[in-house]
Amino acid sequence: MSQRNMSGLVALLIGMALNHLGDRLLGVRLELFSGLATFSFAWVLDVFFVPFVVGLVVAWIFGKGARWLAYFPPLIVRTLSYAEIFYYTGTPHGSNLNPLGWWGFYVILAMEASAIGGILGEVMIKSVYGRSGDVDIEDRKSAAKTGKA
Repeated sequence: MSQRNMSGLVALLIGMALNHLGDRLLGVRLELFSGLATFSFAWVLDVFFVPFVVGLVVAWIFGKGARWLAYFPPLIVRTLSYAEIFYYTGTPHGSNLNPLGWWGFYVILAMEASAIGGILGEVMIKSVYGRSGDVDIEDRKSAAKTGKA
């Protein structure tokens, strides 16, 4: 396995672990609906902030191309969590399992938040559009004047 594939696998696994840890620390199950009390501040953090941080971490580990890889940790974690409730644990008393349409909407929101984190992470580590941190602006100006750009 190449170094790039290995770092992608590590970034994916760490992103999934971080997403799962965020779910457990907040105590939110996006797959369950228990009335309007479901949509709390912790729920909003779990849909938007936790995947955003996951995207940043994936970008920090993987580098260029993380904006595409960042989509997958929330998708995998949410799918496994939905399958766990559907097939193994069942719904707790007073809750219903979200229909696939609503659950899919929440998953898409989480995936997009993670992608935004991945894009911002790439920009922060300057691996987007082939930029390098070792080129000074004065070097670019002098190269443009001499025609060696």
